[in-house]
Amino acid sequence: MKKIAITLFLILGSLTIQAQELTWQTDMNKAMEISKKSKKPLFLFFTGSDWCGWCMRLQKEVFQTPEFTKWAKDNVVLVELDFPRRTPQQPEIQKQNAELQQTFAVQGYPTVWFVKASKKDGKINLEKIGSTGYLAGGPNAWLAAADQILANKKS
Repeated sequence: MKKIAITLFLILGSLTIQAQELTWQTDMNKAMEISKKSKKPLFLFFTGSDWCGWCMRLQKEVFQTPEFTKWAKDNVVLVELDFPRRTPQQPEIQKQNAELQQTFAVQGYPTVWFVKASKKDGKINLEKIGSTGYLAGGPNAWLAAADQILANKKS
């Protein structure tokens, strides 16, 4: 019985560690620096983390899976743009997120935009590649749709 408990503990621990390996940026300036250095597009996740059921479902069914973790590390810079109702948020992050929500005309959650970011003459340019939201079918269906969107990006 002890061996089973230890085995379960190790398995759950490794899953938790794997899920924590992803880094979600909240500061667009920092995310753009990482994007520029890595030459990867930004993955803008518009979410209501503490109230949006579909957002929580997308997180659980796709974003917290090993398939997504591997895919994200290879393909994108993750940016969480959160619109919580109960969780306190810094005013500068609220302002940034609201401006991006307007820029991308986000009307519902979850919404994911893939963009190429660049700075020219001190101005930020966000070139839209494509967007998606919650898709049924688990990580493989979601990642296939994301790959199709990224295939449209201009190199």
